[in-house]
Amino acid sequence: MEKTTESRWAQLWDNFKFPLLSIFLAFLIGSIFIILTGNNPFVAYYALISGSMFGMSRIGETLLKTTPLIFTGLSIAFAFRCGLFNIGAEGQFVIGTLFTVTAGYIFRDLPAPLLIPIILTAGALGGGLWAAIPGVLKAKLGVHEVIVTIMLNYTALFLTNFFIRTSLNPSTLQGDVQKAHSVILGENARLSNMSDLMPIFGSSSLHTGIFIAVAAAFVMWFLLYKTTMGYEIRSVGSNPFASEYGGISISKNIIKAMFISGMLSGLAGATLVSGLTFKIDQAPASAGYGFTGIAVALVGKNHPLGVLASALLFGILANGERKMQIAGIPKEVVGIIQGIIIIFIAGEAILQYFPDLKKKFRRKGPKTEVAEK
Repeated sequence: MEKTTESRWAQLWDNFKFPLLSIFLAFLIGSIFIILTGNNPFVAYYALISGSMFGMSRIGETLLKTTPLIFTGLSIAFAFRCGLFNIGAEGQFVIGTLFTVTAGYIFRDLPAPLLIPIILTAGALGGGLWAAIPGVLKAKLGVHEVIVTIMLNYTALFLTNFFIRTSLNPSTLQGDVQKAHSVILGENARLSNMSDLMPIFGSSSLHTGIFIAVAAAFVMWFLLYKTTMGYEIRSVGSNPFASEYGGISISKNIIKAMFISGMLSGLAGATLVSGLTFKIDQAPASAGYGFTGIAVALVGKNHPLGVLASALLFGILANGERKMQIAGIPKEVVGIIQGIIIIFIAGEAILQYFPDLKKKFRRKGPKTEVAEK
């Protein structure tokens, strides 16, 4: 038993030591760019950390920015486990917001204990159905999911903007003047603010969606590693032909994986609307949570629990950059650090083609058919 526990910790270290090294090197290289701008790296990074972690109110804001990234990171990671690159999390996020507001208005007279689960479910289903489109095309026709999901991102954005201007606009539903946003959700459709439940969070806008996000990570971990469905999805992702030979349906698992992946992105949109914005703004560009989710999943090694830590890192960077700007540091430095982290993570994949180099970074261990990473 002791050897088994030791082996698990060793495997965990093997899986995450490269991302940790990548983060360290990214901050180190980021220091060079900070120096080139005539600033002090220690001042910059102190501003970054203090602006995101010093004080419960700032921690609350950091967790607020982390919440949607947990969902979209899980979405990308889950699809990756089935060998799919769901680059359409952004579109699924947008459709999730659309379904949430629609359900919130249709069932607006229901009490909060009933209405909130309904709108969250609606948002999840909206994202799942939107992701099922490229899933079905991939499974039945062999159409590559990257192409379809990229196109559906724009379709989702323009479709949502259309409904905001027409059937979901306050001028249409409430006889109000034309607005550049949808109808506003009522108090009974809103997630509780953590400042009301725990005054220590001060003026933070953090809401209870953070608990839903953390719970989703553990549910996805259980689903992937403790259920037959998860085993089949990971098998298809590791070796689809061997899986099919063993009686596992490739097409069925592709559709299931994309649907669940889309549900997670839809939940990101649902919790954002019901917990923070309470409406959808008409915008020419998307929010970017789905695209950042790709980086979150990569840094988290496509593991649900790794995504939690990775999303927190990106939440700290997103919230702390404002304090860095006040200290005179260009906000682009944060983008540079994020980009360098992703470059180094991608570099690990390059090591697959150089076995001698790979041995220097990874401990040689027993090969398994479907490894838990």
